[in-house]
Formats: sequence, structure tokens, C-alpha cells
Amino acid sequence: MKRWEKFRTFKERGEWVELVFMAAAALHGYHVLQPWGECLEYDVGIERNGKLLRVQVKSSTRQAGVGYCCQLHRNGSVKEPYSLERVDFFAAYIIPVGVWYLIPAVVILKPPRRVKIRLCPTPDGGADYKYEHYREAWGLLAKDGRELSRQRTHP
Repeated sequence: MKRWEKFRTFKERGEWVELVFMAAAALHGYHVLQPWGECLEYDVGIERNGKLLRVQVKSSTRQAGVGYCCQLHRNGSVKEPYSLERVDFFAAYIIPVGVWYLIPAVVILKPPRRVKIRLCPTPDGGADYKYEHYREAWGLLAKDGRELSRQRTHP
């Protein structure tokens, strides 16, 4: 049994992935905050110079061709989509290979809005894929809101 298959529900797995993200962010020197409850659109806060970056944490184990399919919509009980007013980053963890993608929310939420993306953490051809420049892009968390709002597809 694979380690991520030990979780009984996707919610349990998601909580574990949030902890993995917080540990990785702390190792990269960021101050990590976790909101209380489940009413916010983001899972983790990153404090930088008194400002808060709001991070929605996602994960995938579902292989799709040479990559992995990552769903970027909210859970089934919430009808409204994520918004740029409430989320600054998506952090997507590809569990089988232990790779993070740190993607500014503007890249996902500006038209055309994406509800799923394919991430391809392969050593042999990944550079040709759209989101590869966000792989392990921890430095983006140090940028301010104005810099992030200018992001489209490249860091």
C-alpha cells in the first residue's frame, strides 16, 4: 500500500498535504500561519514583512499521460469558485514524486479560469510543459502583491 492510500478520506489526505506544505515553507524560511476553521478560501497563510499571502493547497496522485491531473476547484459543498480577492497562490503537491508547484492564483483564476491542470514533473521532457517554471518555485512566495498580479504564465 502506498503511503497516501493509508488515509481513509480525501479530507484526511488534504490535511496531511497541508502539513507537508507548512513544513516545506518553514524550511524555505517563511513564517507559516494556519487559519482556524474551514470558512476561508485558503488553507495556509505565509507572513512576509507584515503582509499575508493566502495559499490554497492541492495535491494529486492521479497520473494523466506523462503528467498528473490536479483539480483546482473547491469541494462539492461550496458553489462559488476561488477568487483573486481571497487566494494569492495555489501550492500543488504531486505526492508520488514529492514535488511542489507554487503557482500564483492570477495564473489560474484570470480568464480563461482553470479548474484542473496537468503537471509534469518528469526529468526528461518537463520543460516543455506550461507550469514547469513553477516547480519548486519557493522564491515566488517572497514577491509582493503587485509583482504577483502581473504574473500570467512566467515567474
